[in-house]
Amino acid sequence: MPNLLWSDKRKFVWALSLILLSAFFLTSWSSYRVAHNSLSEQIEYNTLPLTSDNIYSEIQQDLLRPIFISSLMAHDTFVRDWALQDEKEPAPMVRYLKELQDRFGTVTSFFVSDKSGKYYHSSGVLKTVSPTDPADSWYYRVRDLAPGEEYEINIDQDTADRNKTTVFVNYRVYDFNKGLIGVTGVGLAVDKVRHLIEKYQQRYNRTVYFVDQSGQVTLHGKRFHGANSLHEDPVLAPLATRILTTPSGSYQYERDGVPVFLNSRLVPEFKWYLMVEQTTHESESQLQTTLWGNLLVSGAVTLLILFIANLTLGRYQRRIEQMASTDKLTGTISRQVFQVTFDHLLAQSRRQQSPISLILFDIDHFKEVNDRFGHNVGDMALRRVAQQVQSLVRSSDVVCRWGGEEFVVLLPECDGLAAVALAEKVRDAVAVMTMDVNGEALAVTVSAGVAEYQEESGTSVLNRADKALYRAKASGRNRVVLAG
Repeated sequence: MPNLLWSDKRKFVWALSLILLSAFFLTSWSSYRVAHNSLSEQIEYNTLPLTSDNIYSEIQQDLLRPIFISSLMAHDTFVRDWALQDEKEPAPMVRYLKELQDRFGTVTSFFVSDKSGKYYHSSGVLKTVSPTDPADSWYYRVRDLAPGEEYEINIDQDTADRNKTTVFVNYRVYDFNKGLIGVTGVGLAVDKVRHLIEKYQQRYNRTVYFVDQSGQVTLHGKRFHGANSLHEDPVLAPLATRILTTPSGSYQYERDGVPVFLNSRLVPEFKWYLMVEQTTHESESQLQTTLWGNLLVSGAVTLLILFIANLTLGRYQRRIEQMASTDKLTGTISRQVFQVTFDHLLAQSRRQQSPISLILFDIDHFKEVNDRFGHNVGDMALRRVAQQVQSLVRSSDVVCRWGGEEFVVLLPECDGLAAVALAEKVRDAVAVMTMDVNGEALAVTVSAGVAEYQEESGTSVLNRADKALYRAKASGRNRVVLAG
């Protein structure tokens, strides 16, 4: 019985919990998504392009200097005059290259004569280039550059020191009639260029690397974890064509489940693409920490609200349930609760094939008691009869004030004969009971109709008990009749 009464409370508490948790979760999740999207847009359209612009500006200062030096060498009157004088004496050219290398801090400086094929270096004449030597292919590639292309940047082994890899700026040299007379240039140590990339990465907390126009990664720092070519990188391959055909662009992809924002920009002097990448990892972690914090606070607030609501509801529900489930005058259960209990016990009796009986009591001549002594005395008589019935039934039996002066007793696990015996005990107990009313002894009797459940509806059982009660009253009252 208590389980039935408290089920609505549990449903309410669960519903309240679900509503509160859902509201807190949706609010926290919506805030997280808004912040996440705002962060992504801020990175993609503002922070990353601005960082890329700053790095590009620094590149112009740091990496375009060798191009400027090579250009000066290619247009230097001394170089052209010396080459046009049949390179009679190597010493002036070697000294010139040595002074340039010392002055500008390059790792190498050189001039290759197209007429003689001699490779002049700051340390002397190193060799004579040959079209059959793979190590000299760079020279013939620069010599055959398309019109309008005056220089090439490539990464190769240093001719002067095969153990060093160098970034070369190879510049074509023309005579005063625009005829090619050779190639000159300088070289930067790859490690130095990588040091510059590391400087950019540490300063801006971004991944920086360079890609040539074929998609090959030319230079990168320690933070780079991609493939050697955009076309070979499984996550960048779908974007490779767009990147390599667009002077600048912003892109987004995922690597190992982490969103990555990429900004590419062509550096026309190098004919390389500057690639700047940024993840939302650190900021995303902060957002996720905030989200979990909000959810924990929400859970704590929900528990606190539920605790307070449970205490308040429990107090009021106990009062309401007592009012709703108990007859205020007699303390027996109400008719509404009896009906629920009756249906439940009938179903249980059907399942278990166990007997169940019902007694319907009625106080004899109750109207005369009210008319003679007043309703207060009538109420006292009802309470005394109810107390007698409750004192004689089992704890598993259910006593209900059915209406007016009638009481119904439901007896599970009890056949008709046992129910009749109990009804007789109640009748006898009530018959000997007296009440003092202003010095006058008041005695009442009860009549009872008994019915045992016989594979029928609850209404049918009650009707049979009611008919048995009618027969008991018609037979003179103060007696018990078993329904047939």
